[in-house]
Amino acid sequence: MNLKGTFLVAIKAIMVNKGRAFLTMLGVIIGVSSVVLLTSIGTGLQAYITEQFESLGSNNVFIVPGNAFGGGEGATIDPEARSNAILNNKLKLTDVHEINKIREHVEFALPMNSQSDKATYRDEEETISVIGTYYQYEEFLAGIDKGRFFTKTEDQGAERVAVIGWNIAENLFGKIDPIGKKFKLGTQTFKVVGVAEKQGGGGGGPSFDDYVYIPLETSFRVYDNEQVVEIMIKIKDKDKVEEAIEAIEATMLERLDEDDFSVIGQEEILDTINGILGMLTIGLGGIAAISLVVGGIGIMNIMLVSVTERTREIGLRKALGATPNQILIQFLIESALLSVMGGLIGLVIAFLGALAMQPFFPAKVTAGAVMLAFGVSAAVGVIFGVAPAKKAASLSPIEALRYE
Repeated sequence: MNLKGTFLVAIKAIMVNKGRAFLTMLGVIIGVSSVVLLTSIGTGLQAYITEQFESLGSNNVFIVPGNAFGGGEGATIDPEARSNAILNNKLKLTDVHEINKIREHVEFALPMNSQSDKATYRDEEETISVIGTYYQYEEFLAGIDKGRFFTKTEDQGAERVAVIGWNIAENLFGKIDPIGKKFKLGTQTFKVVGVAEKQGGGGGGPSFDDYVYIPLETSFRVYDNEQVVEIMIKIKDKDKVEEAIEAIEATMLERLDEDDFSVIGQEEILDTINGILGMLTIGLGGIAAISLVVGGIGIMNIMLVSVTERTREIGLRKALGATPNQILIQFLIESALLSVMGGLIGLVIAFLGALAMQPFFPAKVTAGAVMLAFGVSAAVGVIFGVAPAKKAASLSPIEALRYE
């Protein structure tokens, strides 16, 4: 019998018991769909974060307290070092003024002062983060949904105006247009002049949509805290960011030691985030792949049962001239078909799942994930089909014919 004939026999053998075949494939279906879905979620999240950073421009630089990299090599930000640095923050407003003097590279530098407070409007109350900064901060936002950002005049005059995050507008004001309305930050009254566009989570901290932005001088007066927690810098030429960073570091080193601050470009932040998400995606994919192994064991188990059930058939085929290799190939084809069909069904489920998530989450199915999951599922069928196939091929035709 040629390969085509062996293939047709294998298909007929599978179709004899459709219910059992489907249950056998179920482990592979779950495994493939899980691997593709989880990796698509991780890949989609990476693409979304990259898009958000690129929308802000690649010429943004940030100065944070302490050695954000923990003294290690590479661009991996050390969370523990970051926490210690915040507690021993040595950044000052004068640093911003000095950086703004680097006219060759710096378009503008602005400070950030951060507080946690309660925002209240009528009977509604929200816990929020209050960011005190300059009027140019508008360029670092995703956009303004309603109204405007506070002006230079309002900034310099320490006026009590605020731009609120999207969540605050929804939770405090509901269907009421917040522009022009007055609300309280702690015990102080502020007027809403703008609502920031919906931006999303803040990397494990508060959501950016729960931020309230007020003029820096206003923040100093209201909260009696003139600490600068971060300095944000816009570089004039995106092709000279590295030169600008060197100039900024040289300026900062005139007052501070190198362990007192870190100058971080957006690429370093993005590389760190993508590195974490990449490892998370691999880990989730690896966990999901365990179900593929379970599915392979299920295929091997059913194929061993099938060999026992079809012992007389195998003996008859051998008596009619079938070689051990033909028997071996037939059973390998059967196990591979079960795995491949399960893989195809799993891929369809994964695609449908990714499409269903699109309105809520940026899941992105990649060709690499599809090829990997499908290739592994096919390999599982062949690998776990070897033992049953060898058992079938080694049966003696006389003993097989006598089997009952």
